[in-house]
Amino acid sequence: MVDDMATDDIGVVLVNLGTPASPALRDVQTYLREFLSDRRIVPLSPVIWRPILELSVLHGHAKLSAAKYASIWTPDGSPLLLHTQAQQKALAEHLPGVRVAYAMRYGQPSFDSVLGGLYADGIRRLLIVPMYPQFSTTTVATVFDAMARYLLTCQDQFEYRTIRTFHDDAGYIEAAAQRVEATWAHTGRPDFASGDKLLLSFHGIPVFTASADPYPSECERTATLLRARLGLDADVCPMTYQSKFGRGAWLTPATIDTVAKLGESGTKRLDVFCPGFTADCLETEEEIGLLNRDAFLAYGGQQFVRIPCLNDSAPWMDALAAIVRTHLSGWVD
Repeated sequence: MVDDMATDDIGVVLVNLGTPASPALRDVQTYLREFLSDRRIVPLSPVIWRPILELSVLHGHAKLSAAKYASIWTPDGSPLLLHTQAQQKALAEHLPGVRVAYAMRYGQPSFDSVLGGLYADGIRRLLIVPMYPQFSTTTVATVFDAMARYLLTCQDQFEYRTIRTFHDDAGYIEAAAQRVEATWAHTGRPDFASGDKLLLSFHGIPVFTASADPYPSECERTATLLRARLGLDADVCPMTYQSKFGRGAWLTPATIDTVAKLGESGTKRLDVFCPGFTADCLETEEEIGLLNRDAFLAYGGQQFVRIPCLNDSAPWMDALAAIVRTHLSGWVD
């Protein structure tokens, strides 16, 4: 039980990747400029990368990206923003007396503005929660970088803690399994004996990054635990990597290539779940739900089911609250 009197200076900040303010080209360009200027994301010298970014990426790629965002945008805004807001509200209900906020690593609400607002409201102890189950230098490390840079601007600093990873947390795995099973309750369970597949698709990273990054092994561990919970093996439940950007080598097998091969080889039904995303976003709704669906059907598949991300599902909110309480130990009862 959380003691309200003892927690009035404690804040929890959920941090996700970010989203453009709108699918308009100018807003998408603003977002991509910030995102792709992070050297954790593109580790090239700015002298080399900046002209490419400004003269090429923010024109050709941004136009394609804007069209993709427009295909999934809701009347209330970005799916990622809406799901993150719902997660923040649900977690706050689990933690009475603790201030729960959310921030975006790129875009709005910005990480710095959220921390500044919390400090102004009297928060002095913070738990930073990157909403990425698996650690990568391209995701979680960027949040830690942002925290370090923010503290450099402060005379009076927060006492803070961070969550590095929860890729093998039992509650997270259970919530993921229940998300899959809840979908099957509506669509029917795939006929694995007849060749149907459940594909686990994780966001990819460049091979040169992966060589010194725990990310691939943590993705594999998540996949292994989730398969075990669902009673499946790697043959009927393979794992792949999506969202390749640029010409360099990325982790394989690629989701889009695998989806096409499965359709071509006679797989009739393909379900796809993305355990590395805690909230639906462009990469899950457009890339998986539209692009990969169309590829599977074009290559001969008959039924494609995109399983929603964890979002604010009750099992995930229970699990996230338990993870957060563990990391608040000593600050709250």
